Amino acid sequence: MRVVIAGASGFLGSHLSDHLRVHGHEVTALVRGPARDAHESQWDPYAGQLDAEVIEAADVVVNLAGAPLVGNVHSRKWAEQVLQSRVVTTRVLAGTIAAGERKPALLAGNGISYYGDHGSEQVTEASDSRGDAFLTRVTHAWQAATEPAAETGARVCVLRSAPVMDRMSPPLRQLRPLFWLGLGARLGDGSQHMPMVSLRDWVGAVAFLAESHDVSGPFNICCPEPPTNAEFTRALAQALGRPSFLAAPRLVLEKATGPMASALLSSVNARPAALERAGYDFQDQDVRDVLATALA
Repeated sequence: MRVVIAGASGFLGSHLSDHLRVHGHEVTALVRGPARDAHESQWDPYAGQLDAEVIEAADVVVNLAGAPLVGNVHSRKWAEQVLQSRVVTTRVLAGTIAAGERKPALLAGNGISYYGDHGSEQVTEASDSRGDAFLTRVTHAWQAATEPAAETGARVCVLRSAPVMDRMSPPLRQLRPLFWLGLGARLGDGSQHMPMVSLRDWVGAVAFLAESHDVSGPFNICCPEPPTNAEFTRALAQALGRPSFLAAPRLVLEKATGPMASALLSSVNARPAALERAGYDFQDQDVRDVLATALA
């Protein structure tokens, strides 16, 4: 299988690329600078420059490109970069697929923030989207950018990913030092559900969707039993052998994190119903499994 990946140099992209290559697939990375070898192809999504032949020759195109969510969250420039880096790249790839005769599948990055705050209500791919939070708006525009490909018959999978837990990636990379110092704290009252997924299940799920030629639509990529924030806080503290008795008040979080506060305080009790229905078998079912794998 020939796979083209935008965002292949990022944390998730590099792990996915390695996994696909180990399993015998040919991977081409879309890069902003000059291509260094036959496994790279230069593109400039903001100028609309892309080698259409590379896309048309692929079996699957994966878009993981996007500006980091870590930054000055109170800055309009940051917000615009977060939005445009996701929408523009997806739009260019979807448009190129739509214009070609041979149409590869498009696996389009997205986020579990699509759903907004649902409290304790169980959320699947059939659930509605609520509220007007910043990341919820981003995920809507991000998904809409895939429409040209779907409308012309391409197989499109929207990857509604939960935060991926690994010791080398955010958010766990930022949280571990705090918890080691005994400063781990639940957020607000801690009752909000916070979906997450281990790195190996995220990679496994995306590879599964790439190889499954008969599935399409949105897919929640999260562990089957999402914890509340309080449960996660306790589990991480216990895994590190540290106490966890602090709490970060809601008002403080809202002032400090601005448009990102909803991502910390909203409750999304998400289930990966579409993935499980398609036949993917999660290795890490709950928060203890996820953290054990992430910290191993």
